[in-house]
Amino acid sequence: MGSLLNFSLVALAMLAFAGNSLLCRVALKGGAIDAASFTSVRLLSGAITLGALVWWLQHKQDAQPQRPTTTTLPGDGWSALALFVYAAGFSFAYLSMTAATGALLLFGAVQATMIAWGLYQGERMRTLQLGGFALAVAGLTALMLPGLATPGFGGSAAMLGAGVAWGAYSLRGRRKQAHGGANNPTAVTAGNFVRTVPMALVLSAVALPQSHLSSSGVLYAVASGALTSGVGYAVWYRVLPTLQATHAATVQLSVPVIAALGGIVLLGEAATWPMALSACAIMGGIGLVIWNKA
Repeated sequence: MGSLLNFSLVALAMLAFAGNSLLCRVALKGGAIDAASFTSVRLLSGAITLGALVWWLQHKQDAQPQRPTTTTLPGDGWSALALFVYAAGFSFAYLSMTAATGALLLFGAVQATMIAWGLYQGERMRTLQLGGFALAVAGLTALMLPGLATPGFGGSAAMLGAGVAWGAYSLRGRRKQAHGGANNPTAVTAGNFVRTVPMALVLSAVALPQSHLSSSGVLYAVASGALTSGVGYAVWYRVLPTLQATHAATVQLSVPVIAALGGIVLLGEAATWPMALSACAIMGGIGLVIWNKA
């Protein structure tokens, strides 16, 4: 029963992560909302959802004897900045690319950032791992070539920047957890979401002349923030301690695939052989790094 529950939670988290790409793309593709407003509504709704979840969990704990009440949310400004850069870059990138292309670029940039940081810190890689890393970088490069997915330089740069920012956010979280400073990752994520709200409001103020919102666009952004981000992260952190590190990294290989299938089935995006080959290079290369590291 426990294994079935864990499998269900992992599947739900991966669907939520892929759902972020689909919700953002459908909202921006149809012009239901502008990218800055999508970012602000997503981060605000995520902060409210995660904050309410943390408050409810603490309220349950406080009902038990000798449970101290925590009045402040953990987190820090630098992690919040990385989270904001990820969310903003993610939104602006999806103005000019498909859900599948965006998910592949994001996933590849996140993993490449974390692998590159490990190399900088002195981690050694086997020959097969180096070959896998080179294959993944080649897949990312091919994905941005003109005529393949035509995301444009600006969109590609925005999504790659989002991936680097999310990789940095993950690395900071992992370092804090290793030093005992992130024992409650859901509360830390909630605190970081709350800290992004002023940044998001400044972004919306700067982009106010180009802003446009519809009820459907706001609904997509709220769903992205509250459900596929807030609830998705909470579910992932709930099940993450039960997974081996290699399994946790491997299962995330499914996110771009789910996003690509969702884009084809739900959004009518085209499936091409060049994109499929790039996807195989990116995910296969990263898979070689992960599995040989184990």
